[in-house]
Amino acid sequence: MKLTRRKAIIGGIIAGGVLGVGFWFARERDRLGHRTLFRVGPEEAGLNGWIKIKRDDTVVVAVPRAEMGQGVQTALAALAAEEMDARWDQVRVDDPPEHVVYRNVEILIDGLPFSPEESGAMVDMAHWAAGKFGGVLGVLATGGSTSVRDAWIPMRTAGAVARDLLLRAASRKSGVPVGELVVSDGEVRRKDGGRVARFGELLDQIEHLSAMPAPPLKKPSEFKLIGKPLPRLDIPAKVTGAATFGVDVRRPGLVYAAVMNAPTFGGAASGFTVKGSLPKGVEKIVVVPGGVAAIGSSWWRANKLLAEGIDVQWQAGPEPKLDSAGLWRRYEALLQDGKPALTRTRGTEPKPATTRPFEATYRAPYLAHTTMEPMNCTALVAERDGGKTVEIWMPNQSPTLMRLIAAKTADVAQADVTVHTTFLGGGFGRRAEVDLVRQAVTCALAMPGRPVQVLWSREEDIRHDYYRPMALARWRAELDTSGVAPKLVSVAKRQVAQSPTDQFPARTIGLPTQGKPEGNAVENPPYDFPYYRLDAIVAEGAVPVGFWRSVGHSHTAFFDESFVDELAHALKQDAVAFRRALLAGKPRHLKVLETVMRESGWGRPLPSGSGRGVALRASFGSIVAQVAEVAVANNALQVKRVTCAVDCGPVVNPAIVRAQMESGIVYGLSAALYGEITLADGAVEQSNFTDYDAVRLADAPAIDVHLVDSGSAIVGGIGEPGTPPIAPAVANAVFAATGKRLRSLPLKLV
Repeated sequence: MKLTRRKAIIGGIIAGGVLGVGFWFARERDRLGHRTLFRVGPEEAGLNGWIKIKRDDTVVVAVPRAEMGQGVQTALAALAAEEMDARWDQVRVDDPPEHVVYRNVEILIDGLPFSPEESGAMVDMAHWAAGKFGGVLGVLATGGSTSVRDAWIPMRTAGAVARDLLLRAASRKSGVPVGELVVSDGEVRRKDGGRVARFGELLDQIEHLSAMPAPPLKKPSEFKLIGKPLPRLDIPAKVTGAATFGVDVRRPGLVYAAVMNAPTFGGAASGFTVKGSLPKGVEKIVVVPGGVAAIGSSWWRANKLLAEGIDVQWQAGPEPKLDSAGLWRRYEALLQDGKPALTRTRGTEPKPATTRPFEATYRAPYLAHTTMEPMNCTALVAERDGGKTVEIWMPNQSPTLMRLIAAKTADVAQADVTVHTTFLGGGFGRRAEVDLVRQAVTCALAMPGRPVQVLWSREEDIRHDYYRPMALARWRAELDTSGVAPKLVSVAKRQVAQSPTDQFPARTIGLPTQGKPEGNAVENPPYDFPYYRLDAIVAEGAVPVGFWRSVGHSHTAFFDESFVDELAHALKQDAVAFRRALLAGKPRHLKVLETVMRESGWGRPLPSGSGRGVALRASFGSIVAQVAEVAVANNALQVKRVTCAVDCGPVVNPAIVRAQMESGIVYGLSAALYGEITLADGAVEQSNFTDYDAVRLADAPAIDVHLVDSGSAIVGGIGEPGTPPIAPAVANAVFAATGKRLRSLPLKLV
């Protein structure tokens, strides 16, 4: 196995983990945080850094992950409330302060360049070191479908410690031995059922109690909240309009900034000239990183001025003439002769006497995120004690990163920056980027003492995104033809793509690029091929790429599951039977596959011009299989129904799991049918939903979601795994309906 670069990466992580171990162990006892950490106010008592109670019996749970519609507030609060035995109607959530206690360790572990099925000393050591290193780094971040996975033990432990503290406080207040007390339905009772104290009645006893080791966590059979479709905590505010998204932020003296970014990637503004005088409602024009901004009391007037009232002197980016056709030619050359950044092999390559090759090439374009809430950030730079302070209000996926970049932009200490994370009107990885913070703080520096809200138009958003990488892959199989029926000998894949994992730290915190592929894009497929080889080639280029919902899985699932279907056909085998044989050693995968087959009615007759296709993908610790039913008439494709089966391990809230599967399917289907960012003269050609469309309600398929319980204790993510299988499932269904293979996204019949 050729892993020279990979070993270097892993070695660096292990070294960092070893260096941080002493510090980690020194503060391991403080994992829960001090009782006053969670901004404990009057008529409140902190039970640990994650939970506090109020005099009126309200339980407030710290949720350090961004709510972007995925239900994270509800899921994480349920973990704590379960072990605490709180009533769901008394639970509330709040954002905690930024502190190492609330770090996301799992997101660093998930970024390691291993497939889930890999094991061994190197894998174990890297996981251990990444966990220790992540604990020392203390990065607050939401992404990679890691929120529940990361919180599964810490938040349940916090709840168990809180329950123990309440029992001891009630014993102190009542004189009843702790062993005779229980917490039930949000109050302390005797084991015989008599009430001893409400939570709020114990506030005055808690501060006098010492910390104790965490008690054992509940067994799954004891769960009362986990596994139930609890009402979501974020919905009431969204229904009533009380929820605050980034675009809802209104601060005294607020002004608005519209932005015009450089037309080519990597470009910048060197100057500008205003045509005439500034119009009413516009106060200032500012050069910002990547472009220019107009600031005033009216965003509409500011944006109109940028479009019609100024001439900007632009410095071109590094590839001002780049176009899609030329880029595909570059990728084709790399696919043929490029040096792999990573090579993996699995199995032993046999050498039969007679073979014939079978190969197919697949393409996936750049994709934009198109979050429904426009990109925005509000910043205020103020004077305090002879220095500057910075305050940020923003829908974001990492307040740690936003604080770091705001401090660098304003040239202040990070301690002088406050970040308020609002609700996110969609994230999908786009709101982990720091470009809006740089621009907003730059604008705020030009308007000291006045908050400035930077808001991008949809055109700026689509033309200046950090895109899902375009990718090119060639699968090749060798078939043994010496017998009556051909047999599979080996498979090999070469794929070319830019790497968000490489670009993201380089542009955000200035780390040098390492030329490593994005980890999710190189995960091994689950199938037990006789011999498997992967050559991953990292492309360079001016187009900025970033994390897009399900990241590398979103295109590699299309490549892999399309080829598995084609391979079955080439071997004259049923596509499902072929998969079953290759998954014989994977009982969880098999159970998911069998479930989706049964529930979709696989094998039942369909009308002429219709077909079913299947795809399976394991990602983020979860396994998802989907069957798409399509109808094709007059070269028009309609996806009629999607059946989905998912095994995500322990289910916190089944309603949220189903909602996220449906969301991931629609998001992935929009990309599969319409999504394509193309380039001409160094710039993006698309500009709005008129030419970058999405699935509309009238065209959305019926969706059935089935939760599979395999008994696994592995906690899987749920925000992203629903997206990868849908494109190959639809492509395979089109073949079943028409006999035509579609190997390029978006799927086009003509």
